[in-house]
Order: sequence, then C-alpha cells, then structure tokens
Amino acid sequence: MLGIQALMARLVDVALIVAGAVLASHIRFESLVQSRLDGAFITFAVAFSLASFPVFGLYESWRGRSMLRLIGKVSLAWVVMQACGLVLMFSLHRTDSISRLWLVYWTAITGGALIASRLATYSILRSVRYAGMNLRNVAVVGCGAHCQHVVRKVEASPSSGFRASAMFDVRPVSGAVPAGVPRFDDFHKFSEYVRSNSVQEIWLALPLSEETTILRFVKEFRDDLVNIRFIPDVRSVALFDAGMIDLIGAPAINLMASPLPPHALAQKELFDRVFAAVALLVLTPLLTVISIMVKLSSNGPVFFTQYRKGADGRVFKIYKFRTMRVHAEKTGVVTQAMKGDPRITNVGGFLRRTSLDELPQFFNVLRGEMSVVGPRPHALEHDNLYQKVVNGYIHRYRIKPGITGWAQVNGLRGETDRVEKMQQRVEYDLYYLRNWSFGFDMRIVAATLVKGLVHSNAY
Repeated sequence: MLGIQALMARLVDVALIVAGAVLASHIRFESLVQSRLDGAFITFAVAFSLASFPVFGLYESWRGRSMLRLIGKVSLAWVVMQACGLVLMFSLHRTDSISRLWLVYWTAITGGALIASRLATYSILRSVRYAGMNLRNVAVVGCGAHCQHVVRKVEASPSSGFRASAMFDVRPVSGAVPAGVPRFDDFHKFSEYVRSNSVQEIWLALPLSEETTILRFVKEFRDDLVNIRFIPDVRSVALFDAGMIDLIGAPAINLMASPLPPHALAQKELFDRVFAAVALLVLTPLLTVISIMVKLSSNGPVFFTQYRKGADGRVFKIYKFRTMRVHAEKTGVVTQAMKGDPRITNVGGFLRRTSLDELPQFFNVLRGEMSVVGPRPHALEHDNLYQKVVNGYIHRYRIKPGITGWAQVNGLRGETDRVEKMQQRVEYDLYYLRNWSFGFDMRIVAATLVKGLVHSNAY
C-alpha cells in the first residue's frame, strides 16, 4: 500500500503534467478556445509517469543524498516519457495533430515544474531538519580515526536529516571526540543506550576484515526496529567509492571496476546519442563551411583520423578536422603540437584555439565510441608512456572518453610537456569518475559552452 506521502507526491506530479500541458497550450495558441490539446498524449503521459517514475527512483527517500542526482533523474525520466509518447503517437499516426511548438513548451514547462517542486520540498525539509526536527538518530560503529571521521561528517551536515547520537569505537585511539556524542567501548552498555534512547540507525563504518564485529552487531539488533547499514572502510583497497551491486544474484562491492552503475551508464548513453544527433543536425551548415576552409587551406584530406583507446581499452578511430599540413611521423612516435608549430595552418590554428576541430567527434559519439563528457583520449603512443609513469592513468578508460571533460573546463588542455601536467589532468579525470552525476555532466557541458571553447593553452 502507498503511504500518504508517496500518494501525494504522485498526485502533485500528475497535476503538474496536466497543468503544464494546459499552460503550454495557452502560450502556444493564446487562448484555450483556439487550443488543440491532445487528450490521448496527455493521458498517456500521466499513465506512463505513474508507472515509470518509481522505476527511476523519484519517490524514494532522498534523505542525506545528492539533490543534483535527483534533478538528473527527474530530467531523464521526463524526457524518456515524452520520447515514448512521441513513439506511441507516431505508431498511431497521430503526430500530425500535435503542435511541435506546444510539445516543446509542454516539455520545458512541466520539466521545470517537476524539478522546482522537488527543489522546494528539499529546501523545506532541509530547513526543518536544520532546526532540529524530522531527524533520525544514528549510532556509528567504527575503528579509531575512521569512526570519528564518519561522526564528524554527520555533525557537519545538520540538514541531511541525521544526528549522531552515539559512537562505538572498536579500537579506541587518542584524539578529540566530537562534542556531545557519547563514546562507548563496552558492547552491552552501547546496546542498552541504543534501545533506551530511540536510536533508529546503526552505521557500521568498519573495514572488510571486521566480519566478526559486523555479525555481532547484526545478531544483537536483528529483533529490533533499527536500520543497520554497512559503510565499509575500503580506503586502502578501493580506487573509487565502493558501491554495492547485484552480481549473479549475490551482493558484491566494486573495489576496482567501472564507478558508474549500469543504470547510470544507460542514462549517459541515451543523453549522448540524442545530444550528438541534435548537435550534428544543428551544426551541419557550420561543418560544411569548415570543411571547405580546411580543403582550401592546404593540400590533404578534410578529416584527420587517429587511433585512440575507448572504454575498457577498446581501440577506435577518432575524427577531427585536419589542422596541420600533411607530414610524415616516425613509426611509433607522435609529436604533440607546440606553440608556434610550423605544421599548423592558419585555418588550423583558428580551429584549434576555438576547439572547432573537435566537432567531427560527434560522429564518434553517435557511433557509440565516445561520450559527450568524459576523460579526453590521447594517442596510443602517449597511453603506453603515461600508463607507466602516471598514477591511475589507465583508470580513465573505465568509461568512454569524451569530447569535453572536467579537466578541460578547468584549463587543463593543450601540450603536456611535463609528466606533472598529465598527472594533474588525470587527477581531475578521476575526480569526475568518483563524483559523476547527470547534473555534473550538464554543468560541464554548460561550462564548455561558456568558457571552454576558447583557451590560451589550445594551440
């Protein structure tokens, strides 16, 4: 049975979808009398949203979780819903009755309203929790400094909805204990405190080696209405934030694997293909003009191709507009472009400074070889070199390389004449992998459009 909160959330979403359609019609046709609302499309949108939004996790509790990630899920769910509606209308031969401008208005208005409603709810709940209400008491079980670190993280996020009310230190060490949080090292006293003080959550922030301790706490509280969560301390062995996955029906923790779960990869793949198709359609006149300019600038082909590594080390052929005069390189040697490089044509210099030479890579995205956002790929010869000397370099290829990335919008582009430059670039790439979200991708795309197209390091 649905709870009252879940039911209200669904009713609000239904109201926003219908209201968005009516408002879009009023804007498009200026009066409701002249409007042509497609009742079948709206009915399908309502029904499909009720069925699909829970699949995207839009009605789960987001206490203590990233709001940007929720916004990304809402955006993706609504776009997918509209796309499915269009496919249905096309199959029923009803697309002629739908105003394209009305559909755009409806998608934008309702999408914004769905996001705004959650932002408002999130803000209200944050204020309520910051005031000390609607909190869940948490007891943290951990080892030494890591136990204290988790407690401080809870204390530093008062609006997350959790309050550290006790800590059990398996291996006590000297150090400042967070003020106001009782610390226990006696198991029975800790158990009594949890039961007598309405503690609702026990977080086991323990290393994987503490199996006996984990089982002891689970056994002790298995008959209590207390949520027990395992927050493994895997800092010494995990490259990325270790996430729990289902593997052949058994739970597994990723220590060194793709940091993006399958559903996140599916979101990214869908966005990439749609964005690339729209970009190529819109940019066709510009691509044509640039092709003519490149052809007239010097002898040689319009496109420059080179082999690069993609996701999981798969090799593919990358496309760029040719920016250099045709020349021969020694086998196994790739010379990076330098400032004032005589090989670069006048047109090529402009294309490199403005990053317009990268536009053909949207074909790679459409082919599924690249992503819009991700770590920038390097020549195979550079991969072989930096993989041996730059810590974590190979893990950039846990996902598809991108046309733009977190390192690029932070000014880390151009020639890497020192290993330190590549190390810094890799650190930004690994940060992106650890913190990926759909909202983070949108932030990078926006930053690329605003400040990332022209840069002094691009030559």
